[in-house]
Amino acid sequence: MNNDHGYDGDEQGLGLDDTERLPWLETADDYEYDSGPSSSRIIGLLLAGLAMLAAIIGGIYWWQRNQNAQGGIGNGDLIVAQEGDYKVKAEDPQGKSFEGEGDAAYAASDGRKLPTGAGPEKENMQSPTAKAGVNPSANGNEPAKGNAAANGASNNGGASGAMVQLGAFSDSASAQNAWSGLSSRFGFLSSANRKIVEGKVDNGRKIFRLQAGVGNAAQAQDICAKLRAAGENCLVVR
Repeated sequence: MNNDHGYDGDEQGLGLDDTERLPWLETADDYEYDSGPSSSRIIGLLLAGLAMLAAIIGGIYWWQRNQNAQGGIGNGDLIVAQEGDYKVKAEDPQGKSFEGEGDAAYAASDGRKLPTGAGPEKENMQSPTAKAGVNPSANGNEPAKGNAAANGASNNGGASGAMVQLGAFSDSASAQNAWSGLSSRFGFLSSANRKIVEGKVDNGRKIFRLQAGVGNAAQAQDICAKLRAAGENCLVVR
């Protein structure tokens, strides 16, 4: 029997059946949600991490033990101090020797007290020939007859081309002692001619000049430079 609207039932009017249902109209009751990684997987990752950490620690321990067996690392034992004094006086109190040391210097540098006026004086500086009483002839080597005291005070009377004055003293003995100290410390003075020249300063006081004669002015400058480098004083005179 037909109804008033002209179609037979709901199924014939909409044409819907159970096999042709629309999915977006279905309920979500049977939808399966992803709950994340399983607990067994997490436990497996933790065990793997612990195993790797244990392997690293074991490797470090094995390496340190192997180094200790070979003597590469100390065993931590306390080092026992040696018996007796830890500071011992050196057998050679002079210490290390350097080139040029002990060759020559003023006697004052050895700690000896010298008479007043032991340094090169600046007053009434005379030329070596005038102080030694040498006749200024052409060869410059013939001593004059005058000033016999000056010639007697000089042990090496031969005149040289240039003089290095090393000091001025109140007596000849002090000058001689000063030369002994110089020549024992500075070897380059061994080739020079020692000269002790008597003279007077403005107040009439006698002095005895200690000089070293060398061949020329260049040698005198070289000797004086070495003495000054060693902390000594000198004066090149001509």
